[in-house]
Amino acid sequence: MREKIVLIDGHSILNRAFYGVPDLTNSEGLHTNAIYGFLNILFKILDEEKPEYLTVTFDVHAPTFRHEMYAEYKGTRKPMAEELRQQVPVIKEVLRAMDVEIIEKAGLEADDLLGTISRICEEKGMDVAIISGDRDTLQLATEHVKIRIPKTKQGRTEVEDYYASDVKEKYGVTPVEFIDVKALMGDASDNIPGVPGVGEKTATKIIMEYGNIENAYAHASELKPPRASKNLQEYWDQACMSKTLATINTHADIEFHLEAAKHGDPYTKEAHDYFQKLQFKNLLSRFDVEASSNKIESHFKEINEKDRAEKVFKEAEKASTVGAALTEDNGNVLPLFAHASGYGRLTIAYGKDKIYSIVCGPDMEMDYLFERLVHIAENVQTFSMFDLKKYLPVVKITKQENCFDATVAAYLLNPLKNDYTYEDVAREQLNLMIDEKADPMTKACYEAYTAYAAAGSLTEKMQAEGMYHLFTDIEMPLVFTLFDMEQAGIQVEAEALKFYGEQLGARIVELEKEIYEMAGETFNINSPKQLGVVLFDHMQLPNGKKTKTGYSTAADVLDKLAPDYPVVEKVLEYRQLSKLKSTYADGLAVYISSDGRIHGKFNQTITATGRISSTEPNLQNIPVRMELGRLIRKVFVPKEGCVFIDADYSQIELRILAHCSGDEQLIQAYKEARDIHRMTASQVFHTPFDEVTDLQRRNAKAVNFGIVYGISSFGLSQDLSITRKEAAQYIENYFETYPGIKRFLDDTVAHAKEEGYVVTLFGRRRPVPELKSSNFMQRNFGERVAMNAPIQGSAADIMKIAMIGVNKELKEKGLKSKLILQVHDELLIEADKEELETVQEILKRQMEQAADLDVPLIVDMHTGENWYEAK
Repeated sequence: MREKIVLIDGHSILNRAFYGVPDLTNSEGLHTNAIYGFLNILFKILDEEKPEYLTVTFDVHAPTFRHEMYAEYKGTRKPMAEELRQQVPVIKEVLRAMDVEIIEKAGLEADDLLGTISRICEEKGMDVAIISGDRDTLQLATEHVKIRIPKTKQGRTEVEDYYASDVKEKYGVTPVEFIDVKALMGDASDNIPGVPGVGEKTATKIIMEYGNIENAYAHASELKPPRASKNLQEYWDQACMSKTLATINTHADIEFHLEAAKHGDPYTKEAHDYFQKLQFKNLLSRFDVEASSNKIESHFKEINEKDRAEKVFKEAEKASTVGAALTEDNGNVLPLFAHASGYGRLTIAYGKDKIYSIVCGPDMEMDYLFERLVHIAENVQTFSMFDLKKYLPVVKITKQENCFDATVAAYLLNPLKNDYTYEDVAREQLNLMIDEKADPMTKACYEAYTAYAAAGSLTEKMQAEGMYHLFTDIEMPLVFTLFDMEQAGIQVEAEALKFYGEQLGARIVELEKEIYEMAGETFNINSPKQLGVVLFDHMQLPNGKKTKTGYSTAADVLDKLAPDYPVVEKVLEYRQLSKLKSTYADGLAVYISSDGRIHGKFNQTITATGRISSTEPNLQNIPVRMELGRLIRKVFVPKEGCVFIDADYSQIELRILAHCSGDEQLIQAYKEARDIHRMTASQVFHTPFDEVTDLQRRNAKAVNFGIVYGISSFGLSQDLSITRKEAAQYIENYFETYPGIKRFLDDTVAHAKEEGYVVTLFGRRRPVPELKSSNFMQRNFGERVAMNAPIQGSAADIMKIAMIGVNKELKEKGLKSKLILQVHDELLIEADKEELETVQEILKRQMEQAADLDVPLIVDMHTGENWYEAK
């Protein structure tokens, strides 16, 4: 029986997988789709072929490719996408971990290696299976060499097989003649020029008749069609070069040792570790190695007796680090434990073999478990949980400095992810893969163990990246500040909200009638397709942009038409009011609790820049641009005996930009409390300060704030309705006025390109992977992110410091007043009227002294009987 070897064209299969599998990234931001697709194809082939030997070949893109004389021509190939390029060294590492032989040699392409090894093995009496996405390899097919070409159909991988007879049957030529067909027809994907005017059909017909290009050239005058005859003679040198480029070298100068290619068990412990790191969960089932998780699970213990639980609690209190998890008995997270006597479990871990899941029962109600957990939290050095704020309503911790929120720590280390579950942290920090089908007790034990075991790893990594002080001094105290704000909530006048909704509804009905009258017909205004037809087909409005689904009625399209067409202006108003009604007038009502207040959620692990976000409901998105939108703030009122104080940072991001850039002119202007926008207008438009018009000031303001966000000349031209050339001149004049800003932005982008991240004033890192994208638009976006993230992130950090300071001082002084809301650069306090002056002083001082910048931080403060008045 003949032995078999499988030869894989590494780059070809990796490339095919890259474009065939949707983009995947692991928790470290590494693109993994090509690796994942490659491994799926590899395992499929190994399962089918069951070979004795296996080798993967790779190109080494040295100065020469197949032949030195054609290097310049083939060197014009499109460069590899960056997202694919970064996966090449990783797949090689994975293959080596699987004990797979890899062969590569500078100056030779993968198919030259395949051709040579294939010939050697066939001559040894072996069967060969070549796996490649490149049809060039069909020329290598023989009676014992099978070419296997993977194809993806409807998300599934299918493989086409070709022996020499199959090539002849499908293409009408032998494998050797296949080279000559390609020499004539060329191959744009491989930069083989071929002969102009000769397609596949003509090339195949010529080679079927004449056998090769040399014989065809000898009979060039007889070739049909006449164009092929003429062009083959005119481009004969190019045809010869194309044949050389298309011919795989089967006698390349390489060393190949068959024994090194012996295929053993690829499911090694090292490969298992790589698959965990790459987060290929469904491929791990192929491994039969002892996972470290099995060892840990042997230490999971369930406790139902109170005396045993007490022993565990007392032992845990003496530990330096304790991890904890609170879950319902069915394994679901119990957010607020509204029914403390209900069934649930407390799981704690304080050693690799000290992992206990304590079940609530008749003699161990949840209140008792909460009480014991608080006692532990306040006696150990480090008390670690995931999403700690969620449990603070029942785990009433007073000693905050002991607490460690593993979710927040994981977020700091990688702020680009969508979530930070204990399963993710277990995989990333502890190299543990947790079975999704595990029972509730096992999952709870893993969560507590991960909180315990990952605390050290997360701390070390935050220290290594200079973010540990950010974690301990800002993010952890903020957990408790946000909790206090959520508990306080904000009072809403339900009847006023209902009346506001009715007003909106009435105006929406009026607008509908007005729009129908202007359009001369009724239609669904909320349907972009119907609206597009009415505006651009029936009413013949200009500048209609057709898309696959109809005319675009996006806001930017309608905004340009609104000044000249009243119907469009009314459509925009209709849209705004409809959103106001559904999202706010109707939407807010469902969040009003029995105490008449909305207790929303504040999230600190959502945004990449470090800004706090608001959900359930999102009170940070209350409209401010239109008066009717702002009026909704009137329904938010302080409780009896209180008044609202609203404090807003003045131009905080521009002030941070002045500090970070060190631009002397901008710093001096802020120190002198000058009108920054008027001063910028004076400089940019070359107008005396006192003669700057309101329009010039508005335009300068757009430039000032646009620069912070890395605005382009195109973006500025759209904002100001000016030409792109004018906008470019504005920006150029701006940088001449403030050269320090230009230097800072350029240096920041350069740093991001070199290091892969930017940093705020307080050490917060924001990775910018977009800068390495092969897509121009993505790279451009990455540059804007690099410019803005340090500014916006520093503003977020300063706001957090202020919030912590304000909340702490209000509590320490025993005041009734409470911090209840944060919206970007604004804080809202529900102040007891008798404490008004004291609270105003605290608020102003804590906010203005939150950071020591080269320019003063200024706070605008107002009071009111509702949020509208205070703002």
